[in-house]
Amino acid sequence: MINFRYHVVSLTAVFLALAIGLVVGTAALNGPVADSLKENVNALRKDNQQMRQAVNNLEEELAREEDFAAEIAGVVLPGKLAGKRVLVLSLPTGRDHTEGVIKMLQLGGADVVGRVDLQDKFINPDNNNDLLELAVAAARPTSAATANLPPNGHGVETSSALLATVLLDRAPGGTPVSEADRRAVLAAYTNANYLTTSERVTASAEAVVVVSGQPYVDKDSAKKDESVVKVAEQFDRTGAIVVAGNGSAGGNLVAFVRGDAVLAESISTVDNANTVQGQLVTALTLVQQLTEKKAGQYGVGDSATSLLPRLPQ
Repeated sequence: MINFRYHVVSLTAVFLALAIGLVVGTAALNGPVADSLKENVNALRKDNQQMRQAVNNLEEELAREEDFAAEIAGVVLPGKLAGKRVLVLSLPTGRDHTEGVIKMLQLGGADVVGRVDLQDKFINPDNNNDLLELAVAAARPTSAATANLPPNGHGVETSSALLATVLLDRAPGGTPVSEADRRAVLAAYTNANYLTTSERVTASAEAVVVVSGQPYVDKDSAKKDESVVKVAEQFDRTGAIVVAGNGSAGGNLVAFVRGDAVLAESISTVDNANTVQGQLVTALTLVQQLTEKKAGQYGVGDSATSLLPRLPQ
């Protein structure tokens, strides 16, 4: 018969076995296994330190390259765009590097006649009908005749055509748009919150730099990317154009232009305009557009033909 003493002896044996196991296991870990673990930890720590140092070196190298680009811009750009009237059209995805692009254009001597920031509302497909109605209404009392607007129901395309007509020199039909009419059309879109202007557009432009960025990724991304292309197409019909972008993949504006043989013949693209180097190349690309009437695809992306254009001496 099992009694209380038997239970006590059994439990004591179990705890004694556990204690012996812990002692033996600890002794084993303190031997070769522990040494191996320590070696692995030390190796990983060294690898981590080396990787961190490599990242720091790359960041320092990039910063120096940016500094070099900024300094070399002061040597090669001045005077290259002297007297050229340029409009900067900023898309919502390109806002972060718009100022950098403008500074390079001004360093080249360009007369930046204005900056127009298209808002998300302009690109949103839900506003297609409202944009179409606004384009017709804004053009009717001005010298920007509605007969020159695209004969379709795409609000972004129609509005972009109207804006290109009043902002650039080459108005369809050759009829110049008065300053009063230009202000009236811009006011109509500004009051409806489709665009903003950092300061008054002082004159019509002979060229436009469209500052873009990454493709859209939301549920309406396909339609929004299509709208961005419509903007570029309409300004391309009315003047020289350079797209200053960020990246050349995923369906963004740079990628679309480069993938379209017709657009690539007339629209220049720069795929790294989010960097100082790319902003310098953007200004040089505009020089090529205006002096050689030639488009090119530049930057660091796989679809770029070279890092920068070769300009005649």
